[in-house]
Amino acid sequence: MEPDSPTIPKSTLTDILFVLFLRLIAIACFWLGLQYWSMLVGYSLAGQARFDLLNLPWKVAGAGLAVVFPVAALGLWLTVSWGPVIWVLAAGSQALMYGLWPQIFGSNPLIVILHAGVAVLYCIFRILLWLEKRRREQQVMVDLP
Repeated sequence: MEPDSPTIPKSTLTDILFVLFLRLIAIACFWLGLQYWSMLVGYSLAGQARFDLLNLPWKVAGAGLAVVFPVAALGLWLTVSWGPVIWVLAAGSQALMYGLWPQIFGSNPLIVILHAGVAVLYCIFRILLWLEKRRREQQVMVDLP
């Protein structure tokens, strides 16, 4: 015998697309983390950006982002609440690096634009999910036969 009212609501298209969006961003974060690790250990850039050859700002930024991006990727992939928070820290740090201090880290407006675009898309998804939740709560549920 099946219960009359299922306890788990069905996933909507917005829910599915939001999880897909988070997982795509998680893959990108993992890739960025791998890029920082490969830079710091001398695998990329012909070994010219090894940790021991970098100046102090790059040592701090590179080591921090090499750790924070994979952690953000894990949180986003698992769709836990702390994933986007860690992503904001990582993306914000990188946007500050290339947007606010280009004389130290160089200029990379594309990374700033991409992070801003992801943040806007995330906000749009959260608004859509909130509207769906509100609409679902306003629907009248009748359990009478």
